[in-house]
Amino acid sequence: MLTVTFKLLGSLALLMFGMKSMSEALQKMAGPQLRHVLGAMTTNRFTGALTGMSVTAAVQSSTATTVMTVSFVNAGLLTLAQAISVIMGANIGTTLTAWIMSAGMSFNVSNLSFVAFFVGIILIYQKRLRYLGDFLFGLAFLIFALAILRQTGQDMRLGENQAVLDFFASFAPDSFLTTLIFLLLGGVLTFCVQSSAAVMAITMILCSSGALPIYQGIALVMGENIGTTITSNLAALSANTQARRAALSHMLFNVFGVVWILFVFRPFIDMVCGWVGYDVSLTKESVDSATFLANAGKLSFVLAAFHTCFNLANTMLLIWFIPQIERLVCWVIKPKSVDEEDEFRLHFITAGLMKTPELSVLEAQKEIESFAERMHRMFNMVRDL
Repeated sequence: MLTVTFKLLGSLALLMFGMKSMSEALQKMAGPQLRHVLGAMTTNRFTGALTGMSVTAAVQSSTATTVMTVSFVNAGLLTLAQAISVIMGANIGTTLTAWIMSAGMSFNVSNLSFVAFFVGIILIYQKRLRYLGDFLFGLAFLIFALAILRQTGQDMRLGENQAVLDFFASFAPDSFLTTLIFLLLGGVLTFCVQSSAAVMAITMILCSSGALPIYQGIALVMGENIGTTITSNLAALSANTQARRAALSHMLFNVFGVVWILFVFRPFIDMVCGWVGYDVSLTKESVDSATFLANAGKLSFVLAAFHTCFNLANTMLLIWFIPQIERLVCWVIKPKSVDEEDEFRLHFITAGLMKTPELSVLEAQKEIESFAERMHRMFNMVRDL
């Protein structure tokens, strides 16, 4: 059992590393183009949301999209309202990761990882194509980790482990308190491991094995949506006012979405299950083991579909209230009082949010322009003495 546990933890670490490597390589390849797209395609709230969705799906990182968006707000190229619409779209774009993971959990794609490794090692030594090689290496690690997770989930036989089944059975399935407990658990786990993808992978393993009921699994996914915003809010604590407002709007957006979905919790989930073809009524007692496991195998796609439908519905609902959200975050986070020493500090570069240097060129450019302006004023003051 200890070997299987370390195999699970190691594959989760490999998954997180693969996601990070793939995302950073994509950002390095497309950094300047993405900045141009963000600046040119946010003319209104709808194009802003579409841009946020497209950019996040391209770089596989909602954090990178948020950082770029905040840098544009700092530079005066985007308003806070436009930034909020981009962040809403980023929430939809990040659900593509869940679909990739569900496919990796459902099908044996481990052989593709070796192809990606081979092509990646060739490209990584080519100066012009090294970032593409880095991307393929990240993709290979991601696919390989999903293959290991899939096999580990089968080896653990969680659906036949009576202790695991009894633990989840101890929670009343129809209780609102149970939903809140799993929602809180999902948020805490995501905050602790700093990766919603890792928690999503664990949820898919538990649900696909038949150990975790779908309603509790969905509650974990909802908690992940809130937990992933806590990280960005903590990172923005040392940043400027606009960055903290953008991070807070992200949290409010997800929290409000969870609140309204709780009122239509079971009907919404049943609707998504119907679209995917999962039969909620099937239990271990009502059908044979093979039929039950075949039905449970669809749950990874149910989780991905719910993640997408939830964020899509939440965006379509709240996109009309962006001015109200902007006023709320501006009311909660007041601008800092101007100090004489603040004039000689960095205003655009925020260390807590800088992830990829290629995406921080704009902040550096604005700081240089700001200091050049101060030097010009100082030179004029010296001439007047």
